[in-house]
Amino acid sequence: MSLKIQRIYPKNRVLAWTEKRLPLISFVAAHTSRYYAPKNFNVWYYFGVLALVTLVNQLLTGIFLTMHFKPTAAEAFASVEYIMRDVEWGWLIRYMHSTGASLFFVVIYLHMTRGLLYGSYKKPRELVWILGMLIYVMLMAEAFMGYVLPWGQMSFWGAKVIISLFGAVPYVGDSLSQWIMGDYVPGDATLNRFFALHVVAIPLALLLLVTLHVLALHEVGSNNPDGIEIHDSLDKDGNPLDGIPFHPYYSAEDFLSTTVFLLIAAFIIFFAPTVGGLFLEHDNFAAANPLVTPEHIKPVWYFTPYYAMLRVVPDKVAGVAVMGAAILVLFALPWLDRGRVKSIRYRGRGYKVALAIFLLSFVLLGVVGMGASASLIARFASVGADINEIENWIGRFLMLGYFGFFGFVWIYTTFGLERTKPVPKRVTST
Repeated sequence: MSLKIQRIYPKNRVLAWTEKRLPLISFVAAHTSRYYAPKNFNVWYYFGVLALVTLVNQLLTGIFLTMHFKPTAAEAFASVEYIMRDVEWGWLIRYMHSTGASLFFVVIYLHMTRGLLYGSYKKPRELVWILGMLIYVMLMAEAFMGYVLPWGQMSFWGAKVIISLFGAVPYVGDSLSQWIMGDYVPGDATLNRFFALHVVAIPLALLLLVTLHVLALHEVGSNNPDGIEIHDSLDKDGNPLDGIPFHPYYSAEDFLSTTVFLLIAAFIIFFAPTVGGLFLEHDNFAAANPLVTPEHIKPVWYFTPYYAMLRVVPDKVAGVAVMGAAILVLFALPWLDRGRVKSIRYRGRGYKVALAIFLLSFVLLGVVGMGASASLIARFASVGADINEIENWIGRFLMLGYFGFFGFVWIYTTFGLERTKPVPKRVTST
C-alpha cells in the first residue's frame, strides 16, 4: 500500500497560495484524516502516541533545564540544586524531565511488547521494526548521558563503570575509553561532550528516526491484533473495508489515553517523584566524590536487564559481547521468525510459551540487575551460602531464557514445527 498525497486547497487565499508552494495541509491530511487504520485496535496500540507525548515532554522540559544547567564538574551538581531550590517552578520542570525519562522507557517497552505479540516486525514491516530498534538504541544513549549530567554520586560512578566497558574492545579499548571521557577519569571534558550529545546531537537523530519510523509505518499500513492486511479488501472507492480514518476516530481515543497517562504522570511527579529510588536513586542526591565509592553501583531500572547479563558473565569481554548481542539480536527478529502467521491469537502454543518465558526472563533480569533478588535469596539460602554466586546462576538461567527465545523461534518456524490456527480473511471486532 503506497500512501498517496492528494492536494487540498483551502478557500482562504493566503493558505491556498502557501499550499501550492508547500503542501503542508495535504501532507498532514494524508497522515491523519486520509490515513486508514484497522478498526480493531485495542489498548496495546495506545503506546505509540504516548511515546510521542513523552518525547515532546522531554524536549520541552530539557530546553528549560539547559537555561540554568552548567556542564562542568565543579558546577553541575550545584546548578541542579539551584534549579530545584531557587528557580521558579524549577523543581517541577526537573521532576517532569526525570519522571518523563522513566515513563518513556515504560511506554517503549510496552510498545515493543505489542510488536512481539502481534508480529508487527514481520513482512512488510521489517523496516518499521528496524527503525524502531534504532530509536530504542538512541534513546538508551540519550538516557545514559542525561543520567550523567546531574553529577551526583551515581552519575559519576555510573559513567566510570559504563565507559570502562569500552576498554573491553580488543587493541583499542583503553584509548577508546579515554577518548570518550576526554581524560583518564570522568570530568569536565566528559560532561561537556555528554551535554552536547544529550542536548543537540542525539535529539536531532531521534527526531529524524521517529519521522522515518512513522513515514515507513504509514507507507505499509498499520498492523492489527489479527495480523491481517486490511488493504487486501477494498470498497468501490479504494478504501479498506476493515479500516477507518485515523482522524477523528483514533485521534479522539489518543486524546483520552494521553489524558489518563498525564494524570498518572502528574501523580508520580507530585507525590512520589523518586518512586522509592527507582526513578531517581538516593545516592544521586549527593555530589559526585571520586574518593567515595557507593555501596552498590547499578544503573537506572531500564538498563538493569542488560546490566544483569554483564554481571553474571565472569569474563569482562564476554560480558560486554553478551550485553551487545542481547540488543543486536532484536534487530534480526524479522528474519529469525519465519512463521506464516503474525498475531499471537493464531500462533502455535510453542510460540506463546516461548514469548511468555522471554518476557518473564527480561523482567526478572531487571530484578537481578537492581540487586533486589539478593535479599530474597538470603531468606531461603542456608547459612554460609554464597548469595552472589546463587544470584549469578539465577541470572545465567534467565539469560538462557532470553536468548533461547530467538533460537527456539528460528527452529520452530524454519522446520515447520508450528501448528497455527486458521486466520480469518477479515478483521474481527474483538
